[in-house]
Amino acid sequence: MKNFWTRTVSAIVYVLLFLGSIYSGALLGNKLAGAIIFTAFLLFVTVGCTFEFFRIVAKQGATPCRPLGYVLAVAALLMFALVPMVSAAYGFTFVWVFYTFVPLFFAVAAVAQLWYHSEQPFRDAAYTLVPMLYAAIPLGLMPWLHFNYNALVMVLIMVWMNDNGAYMGGSLIGKHKMWSRHSPGKTWEGTIIGVVVTLLVAYFVGPLFNKEIAWYHWLVMGLICSVIDTLGDLVESMLKRSVGMKDSGSIMPGHGGFLDRFDSLLIATPFVYVYLTFFVQL
Repeated sequence: MKNFWTRTVSAIVYVLLFLGSIYSGALLGNKLAGAIIFTAFLLFVTVGCTFEFFRIVAKQGATPCRPLGYVLAVAALLMFALVPMVSAAYGFTFVWVFYTFVPLFFAVAAVAQLWYHSEQPFRDAAYTLVPMLYAAIPLGLMPWLHFNYNALVMVLIMVWMNDNGAYMGGSLIGKHKMWSRHSPGKTWEGTIIGVVVTLLVAYFVGPLFNKEIAWYHWLVMGLICSVIDTLGDLVESMLKRSVGMKDSGSIMPGHGGFLDRFDSLLIATPFVYVYLTFFVQL
């Protein structure tokens, strides 16, 4: 019971911080201030995810260039997060930013290994870039979703409902293990219930956030969120179990670390962005 209340209070604080940063502009009556607050929150999460990732791979004997990894992750987050503010004026797009800077960042990470005594320099150069690709860029897409479609909060709701539906369903009737190698507690019954709950929420709640997006698009995004959410959770579990870790951190009592809490969103957000960009085309 104590663990239940710990998890509950921790989750409430997390939700309030996340939603508070998203709606800070409306609450303050200042869009610029709201954008700065939301970006600061995402920056905090990016640094936390980067720290946890480097700590995990260090247990594998990897020696990425940590200072450079932090710099690249922060730079990527700021560039992607600021795109919605400047794209209209300067014509920036995510494709332009990605194809221009990612190869440059890899070149910098590879050159930095010349000063490191690493037995596997290209592996460590790649690890230097992972926080940028795994955490910073997906988080940097979130302001774009909110700026253009006001869909970000709905994505959060769908991911959270899938997590809760899968957890409750698995706890009540879960019997058949889904992927015991990476996540022994995940069951097919819980996963299916999570998908059903997410689709219902997408159909009935999605149009309330944006009526311009047809109901069938919301259903597709609900399916994307539920399926990719599950895979994202498995990916993070795979990373932790490769070094024998249960939680990536302890910043959220009862939930673990940044990667434990944001793993699903980090994987799902790029898929939702791509679908909205190329198929909805508002």
